[in-house]
Order: sequence, then structure tokens, then C-alpha cells
Amino acid sequence: MEFSRRRFVTSAIAMGATLSVAGPLAAQTAGRDFVMINPVQPTDDAAKIEVVEFFSYGCPHCADFNPLLNLWAAGLPADVVLKKVPVSFGRAAWGNAAKLYYALEITGDLKRLEADVFKAIHQERTNLFDEKTAAGWVAARGVDRKKFTDAFGSFGVQSKVRRGDQMAAGFKIEGVPAMAVDGKFLIATLQFEQQLAVADKLIARVRSEKAGKK
Repeated sequence: MEFSRRRFVTSAIAMGATLSVAGPLAAQTAGRDFVMINPVQPTDDAAKIEVVEFFSYGCPHCADFNPLLNLWAAGLPADVVLKKVPVSFGRAAWGNAAKLYYALEITGDLKRLEADVFKAIHQERTNLFDEKTAAGWVAARGVDRKKFTDAFGSFGVQSKVRRGDQMAAGFKIEGVPAMAVDGKFLIATLQFEQQLAVADKLIARVRSEKAGKK
């Protein structure tokens, strides 16, 4: 169930190879570290710098990246918001994994169980892509089973899954985990630590650009 990060980076570099960035905030390089998103994608709050992580519970790289991302996110300043978007790439199993994410968000158990979900799938080989198995698993961990199953099958959750896939298409996401900054920049590096370092620099760039417009 793994999508090729290398294929994603190769195509991203091809899209952005002719771009260049000048200025003290641009230690990162367009075409190598990031590509411009064209057209620019909308964000939820223009007053915030929005960082989006596209991921799936079914992706082993996402499982490895998640603790690093959460640690990084804990130190974000008030003007930056991290938005996680589960994607399916048209796969039924990954679609159910996205439903699992949103259902736990509705029950209020997402933050508490997120790391456990990755562990169950990738270390314990629990089939959380199956709705009944997922419902039993979350119930054993204190989640209201009826509330979870109602949310899992709801129109609202299905709409969120579709919206996530639409966002991935708009951002031209071909592999996960992938990070984008403020709807303008798609980070194109394989190394997790480098992704976060580039994100920091792009956040600083966006902040500077926003300040210059005031």
C-alpha cells in the first residue's frame, strides 16, 4: 500500500527546475527543496500560515514521520497552523483509513489514539482498514462504539474523505507523506528532517511576504 516518494520527488523537480528564489530567507532551492503550486490553493484562514500534511494511516513512511511531525508542530508559533489531510488515492482500504481518522476526530479521541493507530497497523498488523475491526479496536480503548460507527458511516465523514482527495489532486500530490505551505509551496525532499527544515524556511518566507503587504 505504499506510494513512491521517489516518483513524487522526481516529478516535482521536473515541474520546478526552472524556478529560483532570491533573498535571505531563501536558503532552500526551488526545484530541489520545493516547487511552486500552480494554481495556488486556498487555505482555511488567510490570517494564518497553513501547513498541510497529506498522509495515510496505511503508509509506513507516514507512521515513521508522524512522531517527528507532532514534535515539530508542538513548537509552532501562533500564526502557523498544521492541518493533516488523510488521502486515499482511490484505494478502498486507504479510504477507510481516512474515515477512521475523521471518525476519531468526531469522537474526540484522535490525538489520544493517533500513535496507537499507526502502531496497530504497522507493528501489530491489525486490520484497521476493516470497519468492524476498527470499531472493536477503538471500543477496547474507551471510545464510544456507537458514536464511532455512526461517524464512520456518516455523510459528513464521506464528504471529508472526498474533499481530502480533491485537495490532494489540487496540490498534485503523488506520494505521502507530503507537506505544503500556505497553498503555494510543495516540499520536494525525501528526508523527514529536511522536510521540516524547509517548512520552517518557507513559513518564514510567507510571514515576510504577508508583512510586506500590510
